[in-house]
Amino acid sequence: MYAEGVPFSAFGMATSIWTRHHILSLADFTPLEYDTVLQTASSFREVLSRRTKKVPTLQGQVVANLFFESSTRTRSSFELAAKRLSADTLNFTPGTSSLSKGETILDTAKTYLAMGTDMMVIRHREAGVPQAIANEMDRLGVRVGVLNAGDGQHEHPSQALLDLFTICTLLDPAYPRLDLLKDKKIAIVGDILHSRVARSNIWSLTASGAEVHLAGPPTLLPQLFANFVKEKKDKGFKIKNKSDESDSAFILSPLSFQRKLFLHWSLAPALKDADFVMTLRLQKERMTSHLLPSLREYHQQFGITRDRLKLCKPEVKVLHPGPVNRGVEISSDLMDDPQFSLISQQVTSGVAVRMALLYLMGSGKN
Repeated sequence: MYAEGVPFSAFGMATSIWTRHHILSLADFTPLEYDTVLQTASSFREVLSRRTKKVPTLQGQVVANLFFESSTRTRSSFELAAKRLSADTLNFTPGTSSLSKGETILDTAKTYLAMGTDMMVIRHREAGVPQAIANEMDRLGVRVGVLNAGDGQHEHPSQALLDLFTICTLLDPAYPRLDLLKDKKIAIVGDILHSRVARSNIWSLTASGAEVHLAGPPTLLPQLFANFVKEKKDKGFKIKNKSDESDSAFILSPLSFQRKLFLHWSLAPALKDADFVMTLRLQKERMTSHLLPSLREYHQQFGITRDRLKLCKPEVKVLHPGPVNRGVEISSDLMDDPQFSLISQQVTSGVAVRMALLYLMGSGKN
């Protein structure tokens, strides 16, 4: 069952400590779970570097990719990850499905369940759909794992995990782990308000002990965005104001570790001495009103360029979840510069990380 050349501990130990049946959010992920994903993904990265890139770990299982919203990178990455694990795949296309005839989303999910699906990867433009499907699977008493591949303005767990993996493997290729980011400064710049990627990255990056600085126009990073982090207050989080040069700052302290999140309405304080900069795509398809004067003005105020990176540490690296609006969120020349850009590494990391997630969710069935 185990891939040649991959240590048993990379798989056997991972499955023995992994108890999460669904992956819907990173808000309650523990440091041990993050490290399990990182180290399992590292083992699969080695598999992907070999001539034979396929392993039989999920042979006989069925992974259904139910993408109710358009996607290129995420869907292709999950499909390739499932095939590399020798799973069978079913791909859902809403335009040619029975949804157009009045079938509900839950009925669609149950149809795929009846086909023998073991795991469902769900993407939807409305927040909460993966959770609703997971609840239905649990209600039916079936052991079908549900993985959130992006839901509305809620979360995108696998994207944040591949971002985390990309950064940690840069810092230590042999042993990527969460504590490598302790006390690092990471700036997330752009359309924070509409970004599910930003929300998942807030949970994963602050869990490492890093300082996360959010920067964007007031219309895309309103003061009320702090309410997002207050949602977990009843599970041990405490929030208090802290005055400094930032526009706003919040310290999040769960019972086991401290999270640090800072909000800025200007770019310079977020970039100052940053180790990593993550710029986000403007979510034009999710904007319900005119929140920006123009894309040109946005780039002038918040676009990431070589000159602006001079505020950061000399070895700073830039990430972007894609797809990229060249010349808007990031200058085109910077995006293609391997000295600074980790964008291509993010795409490569995506397959290994999604292999790890499918493996961990599906390992109990083999």
